[in-house]
Amino acid sequence: MREHRVGTQEEFQAAREELLVQEKELTRRGDELAQKRRDLPWVRVEKDYRFETEGGTAALADLFAGCSQLLVYHFMFGPPYEAGCPVCSSIADTLDPNAVHLKARDVTLICSSRAPVDKLLAYRERMGWSFDWVCAGGSDFHRDLGFQYTEEELAPFLRGGIPATVSQMAEACGTDVLGYVSEGPGLSCYALSEGTVYRTYVTTARGLEPAMAYYGLLDRAPLGRHEEGEEAHWLRRHDEYEET
Repeated sequence: MREHRVGTQEEFQAAREELLVQEKELTRRGDELAQKRRDLPWVRVEKDYRFETEGGTAALADLFAGCSQLLVYHFMFGPPYEAGCPVCSSIADTLDPNAVHLKARDVTLICSSRAPVDKLLAYRERMGWSFDWVCAGGSDFHRDLGFQYTEEELAPFLRGGIPATVSQMAEACGTDVLGYVSEGPGLSCYALSEGTVYRTYVTTARGLEPAMAYYGLLDRAPLGRHEEGEEAHWLRRHDEYEET
């Protein structure tokens, strides 16, 4: 562990109280941004997306499952993958136990990927999750939201130096780099009103961190995320960590 300044309890308390003022400011700012998200204009979903589910083919409106709100996590599990993305899998570990609490607030939470539904359900069983998982591989659902890319679009990235973590994740998913980065993670949100589906919010990248609870906890640990300079990503599927 790196060396760190050591002080008295009085010094700690004074610094902690100063930091608390800033933390409260950040919390209030977060509340303001949450309201701005809710105030965004809704967009009517015009396209007739179809999904393969555990119970057969379904429309987007069917995925609400009796609720008026729907959250869809776009899970990186493309057709050539043999297993889901480890990072998306770590997110799903957080999503799964929260689904029941969201349901109590009129929100259905599901995951959507482009791999065949049988492959998704088999992986879900391995991971011990219970959320509904649908296959959007026969539609432009992921593509229209910016979570699916063509080889032509990826060409500049593929011509450059491929980060070691990308190669690592591709290998962990049982595919090559192109197959891996053709998929992207994201969260899209919907409302169902009088039979019409509206898109209300979309985010990706660090916008997904609320679903990565371990980062918020690591930010409060003495060493923080401690990822600087690491060539390989530390994240693994929860059944792949070595016991110590």
